[in-house]
Amino acid sequence: MNLATVGTGWITESFIQAASLSKQYNLVGVYSRTEEKAKQLADQYESTHYFTDIEEMAKSEEIEVVYIASPNSVHYEQALTFLKNKKHVICEKPIFSNTAELEMAYQTAEENGVYLFEAIRNIHAPNFHILKEKLPMAGKLRSAVLPYMKYSSRYDQFLQGEEPNIFSAKFSGGALVDLGVYPLYVAVGLFGEPKKVSYHPVILSSGVDGSGTLLLDYDGFVCTILCSKIVDSILPCEIHGEKGTFLLGDAAPISDITFMDSHTKERQTIGVDLEEQNMIYECINIAKIIADENNQEYERLKEWSKIVLRITEEARKQNNIVFAVEK
Repeated sequence: MNLATVGTGWITESFIQAASLSKQYNLVGVYSRTEEKAKQLADQYESTHYFTDIEEMAKSEEIEVVYIASPNSVHYEQALTFLKNKKHVICEKPIFSNTAELEMAYQTAEENGVYLFEAIRNIHAPNFHILKEKLPMAGKLRSAVLPYMKYSSRYDQFLQGEEPNIFSAKFSGGALVDLGVYPLYVAVGLFGEPKKVSYHPVILSSGVDGSGTLLLDYDGFVCTILCSKIVDSILPCEIHGEKGTFLLGDAAPISDITFMDSHTKERQTIGVDLEEQNMIYECINIAKIIADENNQEYERLKEWSKIVLRITEEARKQNNIVFAVEK
């Protein structure tokens, strides 16, 4: 498929590299607000076109699918533009600011006969599918702790009085929507939608969460998600059952999986080694869904995106975290 990208950050370059390795995409366009950055990225990755106007890009008949990695707050507006022009859209997490935007975007995609995906690399990788298949080994689940805490260099800027996008309500930022969605997707993919959600954040002066603890209440157990952009953690993820415990090297990607039997204390490695460029799995799976018109798999991914966004929206409401697009 002919691919175009929106955004010039490292995540866009990673997606371009993964798309190329997957052999499912041909880069034909890149967008940036500045011509210099657009041309530089186009030259670097041999794109045939570059754009500084979203509307012009959306009207290009050469482009079939667009990957969006712009600031969170403009995802919705940009996605709608491409969907209305019958382009498939892959939008970097968090897909949108709230569920109202998500529902309208899915409706627009359906009306125009195209697909809309949230780019979330960990649920497409092999170890997630292995974990989901092997989960019954643990027996009756009793708890889970899924941390994803990484100190952001942009926090240094924040402490110096600046307000980077990811720490700004103006740009729909915060730790939960930026990092917490990774373990949250693992929880939703494995356990489904929780009965109750409770979020306990550290609110920064900008009005968004720099860190927080999200509790997901399921029948018989609670899943605890720890997310932060203002501290680091080296804790593994753990899923605890009455027969054993799964230890995961990380939530995104799930780099390795070990199962420890509660009775014998024996440990078994059940994960596989991942490709170094681990975004390749989502590139391949999304291309396959589009090519095969696999609506069953598409609906499953849609439902997970809806659940995750409902949870983050509820968590924000509990703590009066309001994005500028909602005022």
